[in-house]
Amino acid sequence: MLSLSAKDSSFGHHIDRESSAGLMFRKRAILVFALVILFVIPSIGKAEKPELCDIIVTNTRDDLLLYFNAQGLFSADLKRAVLNGIPSKFTFFVSLYRVRYLWPDKELTKLEILHTIKYDSLRNEFTVVRSEYDRPVIVKSFARAMELMGSIDDFTVISMNDLPRGYHYQIRLKAVLDRGSVPFPISWNIETDWHSVDFIY
Repeated sequence: MLSLSAKDSSFGHHIDRESSAGLMFRKRAILVFALVILFVIPSIGKAEKPELCDIIVTNTRDDLLLYFNAQGLFSADLKRAVLNGIPSKFTFFVSLYRVRYLWPDKELTKLEILHTIKYDSLRNEFTVVRSEYDRPVIVKSFARAMELMGSIDDFTVISMNDLPRGYHYQIRLKAVLDRGSVPFPISWNIETDWHSVDFIY
């Protein structure tokens, strides 16, 4: 009996060691899988971030003018949405401040520019509506339509009569996809960072 008991005890310890080894292996496998999920999935979902470039601030005798381009506005998913006939809208925020060093900057004007694109599959043409112009632009090329969507030219920010001389000014810009115009998650996080341009007048 003692012999059988000893053998049974040894057999039981063997099972326990195998169970512990199996449990440890499963824990390590779960940990490795979790790390793969942590590092791989964000890289899969990562898209090129839109940005503003070619920013020019100039003036005529009468007005302060702004030029800039937005690149990378259209992700692959957003392009597919547009080609499926879903209208898409971008809002460009433009603010002008007088920089003050002992007080908060003074906001002189705050403007919004709206650009909308819609595709007509029957006519195979894109209509781009820009709030700074009276008439829409109709083109056949998707590349040209996207270029128009991201281009701001000769935009009047403020009258020079409303801009006193001898001060430090700053223009702040940002572009954002209207999240109500396309379904989630396509609309998620399609926006540029804030950009600023300083000048003395």
